[in-house]
Amino acid sequence: MHLTNAKVIKKIVGMAYNRKNLYKKIIEIQNLVLEKKRENEDLYYKEIFHQFIEKQYHISYRTFNSYMGINAKRELKKLELQEQNQIKLFEL
Repeated sequence: MHLTNAKVIKKIVGMAYNRKNLYKKIIEIQNLVLEKKRENEDLYYKEIFHQFIEKQYHISYRTFNSYMGINAKRELKKLELQEQNQIKLFEL
């Protein structure tokens, strides 16, 4: 079964308390992976996951792969725009 990004996000967000916090966590993990890849280009994602991500974030490898496929910065910006628009509606 192939899931689109939207379905993956809905599946993951169903377990998160707050989507905004989830996207911040995903961005943090993605940045950590980028940092480790810059330090050592020979590291595979699986090695990065087992050495750094699994211990700190307590997520599965499948969840890690899903997080790596999500454009969390874009999604976070969308959420913030939605929040700003809702606040503007209440100010009127």
